[in-house]
Amino acid sequence: VQLQASGGGLVQPGGSLRLSCVVSGFTERYYTIGWFRQGPGKEREGVACVAHDDGSTLYTNTVKGRFTVSRNNAENTVYLQMDNLKPEDTAVYYCAILPTLMVSLRPDRYTYWGQGTQVTVSS
Repeated sequence: VQLQASGGGLVQPGGSLRLSCVVSGFTERYYTIGWFRQGPGKEREGVACVAHDDGSTLYTNTVKGRFTVSRNNAENTVYLQMDNLKPEDTAVYYCAILPTLMVSLRPDRYTYWGQGTQVTVSS
């Protein structure tokens, strides 16, 4: 199982980025893809997730209204559209697989992890 995250970069406050996570080698029907982030000196936190089968989503409160998670099942890809970015969104962002029929932002429930992509919000 592999997850390939990409799309990070440097952006000014108020700007936007779109992260992508391509999943390969995972053939189960019911699973959820989550986005997590870990800022300098902080614990890893769940940002958003989307269920593979019905598209159910879950967001952490700090990104509601600014971030949108979506999926393209035909391309095995999950996206995280991040708008109105703030300096506190600066972190390494990771995608991961929760291999059950549920949505959750708890990192300990996720089994497979991709490498991170750096997002830096700074003027």
